[in-house]
Amino acid sequence: MILMGNLTIIAVVCLDPHLCKPMYFFLINLSFLDISYTSVTLPKLLDIILRSQNISVYGCFIQMYFFLSFACVEYIILSVMAYDRYVAICYPLRYIMIMNQRHCVLMAIMTWVFGFLEPVGYVVLISKFSFCASNEINHFFCDLSALLQLSCTSTSSIEAITYIFSAFVGLPCFIATFASYMCIISAILRIRTKEGRHKAFSTCSSHLIAIGLFYGTVLCLYVRPTSTQSVDQNKIFAVLYNVIIPLFNPIIYSLKNREVKRAVMRVLSRSGGKA
Repeated sequence: MILMGNLTIIAVVCLDPHLCKPMYFFLINLSFLDISYTSVTLPKLLDIILRSQNISVYGCFIQMYFFLSFACVEYIILSVMAYDRYVAICYPLRYIMIMNQRHCVLMAIMTWVFGFLEPVGYVVLISKFSFCASNEINHFFCDLSALLQLSCTSTSSIEAITYIFSAFVGLPCFIATFASYMCIISAILRIRTKEGRHKAFSTCSSHLIAIGLFYGTVLCLYVRPTSTQSVDQNKIFAVLYNVIIPLFNPIIYSLKNREVKRAVMRVLSRSGGKA
């Protein structure tokens, strides 16, 4: 269902010329990101359930690296999408000039490159830890909190880096997103007509819901002291993060967006006509 929903979004945006807009270009990136999340964790989980309950040490760290990388990418891509909505609503006459194709492609490339570079040092440091408590991970994938519970090395350095990581990546992205939506709400409230306010709000409501799901889950999962974390709670939040959000994002963006629904109908009518 996750693959079907996100691949549908990607296909509809690519096939319908009416969706050739910066907003939907970044939506393609978000859908590809959601597919990547599930590809990092769920196939191995199915393999563990059906066949082997083992994962190699290197495989575990590779899985954790890609998971952290995609998390970093999602922080930034959601901020970029918030900025896109800010420009569209606050500067509609300059929108095409500011969010031109070159700028959008450059922002997307920088987002993915930074996302994959940021966790490198983080994972290298964890890989040097001694894991002697057990060789059984109490989780359904190689999550940071589950690995730290197996470490015989002091985890204070990693906890410090986690908060630094949040301060230099998560916090700026959150502030940028929050500031963008404060400006958006202020601009919407200045619109005189009720129809104008509803139209402006409808263009960013789906993204606002997606942001709420993402940041709510991340805050509950990671921004807590290690001593207060429950393994069972971490698993529940990880399911939300790995499964529920990638599953619901295509639904949110299709049901709350008239352009996407119309594009789906156009694509289906064209394919039906050809058949």
